[in-house]
Amino acid sequence: MQEKQVIINALTEVVQQNCHIADATHAGDYTLCIYLLKMRELYRWEQKEKFSKQLANESVGKWLRQREELWDGLEHANYHDIKIEQQSFPPFESDLINQTIQQHNLIYSGGMGINNRPHFFLAELDTSEQHKDYSLYIAGKEYARDMSAPPAMSQQNTIYIRKESFRRLLWEKLETWRWNRPDNALGRAFACYDCENDLDAALTQMTDIEVQNVIQHEHGEIQAGKLLGDEWQQLVYSLPHSKASIMLRAVRDHMADSLTTLPALLERNSAPSWHFYFGNLSNMRKDLYPELIKGYDEWYESGSLNKMTDITEQGKEHWSQLCQQILKVNEPNVKSQQSTIQNIVENNRL
Repeated sequence: MQEKQVIINALTEVVQQNCHIADATHAGDYTLCIYLLKMRELYRWEQKEKFSKQLANESVGKWLRQREELWDGLEHANYHDIKIEQQSFPPFESDLINQTIQQHNLIYSGGMGINNRPHFFLAELDTSEQHKDYSLYIAGKEYARDMSAPPAMSQQNTIYIRKESFRRLLWEKLETWRWNRPDNALGRAFACYDCENDLDAALTQMTDIEVQNVIQHEHGEIQAGKLLGDEWQQLVYSLPHSKASIMLRAVRDHMADSLTTLPALLERNSAPSWHFYFGNLSNMRKDLYPELIKGYDEWYESGSLNKMTDITEQGKEHWSQLCQQILKVNEPNVKSQQSTIQNIVENNRL
């Protein structure tokens, strides 16, 4: 146990330093409101505070100033290699690093997220599963993380699920929903759990159940990636942040969910999971797939899945064909490419 703790401490130090460098470089990507929300929850994680505890603004403010001072000296720093005993690995070589640390029941990931933002984390390994076309790693207690901390990522044929980050994301969504308490799918999802009387237990229960949606979506991402090839990622990376780039992510997400997530939801037919799925659809995804929203409304009002079943089947072909159509776009410059992609997507709502 002592040897493992020495390894954890050494790894945590270098991984957290890479997290700081990523945050220093990309913290400005967020709006002020989102930035402050993420920083409050990063503070809560670092201080190991329960979600039910009201954070003192003075303490958070002092910590925030100190963190921003730290970032000032790291904005142009290089990421550090991950050193494990006598070996050294580049920070994005997750597979090689995990082959070395899994004997200590640890899991690591270094990858690229939305808008080419690097993400790193180190955690206890709760579960590992080998499936026919992908490997699944579910992380528990996190030792190092950045301010964004995406709860799930797929890299090639590997899926990383971060239950602690997913639980924290649920808390953030609950806090946001509580501002106005609208009667919507997300509110209905939270109503299926006892968030008012036992918040921590409710979030844990919700995490254990709804993480299955996340796994299915990431599996769909892997399948979509195999069908679309490297060209799709190259296209996404080539476009600046714009309405077209947001559309590309929405179309790809719909394709992934039509392959795995929606069929799995139809098979499970769990009310909390239906509410949770639709409560997390972005406005862009809702705009591009209005028939799916009608399917949810029909199910919510009558319990019938007929429309949902039909539209899911249509979606498999529709979103796949739309992705292929987008890949054929050949324009002389980025601006005209964005315009053409935007027109194609807007004319192919389902």
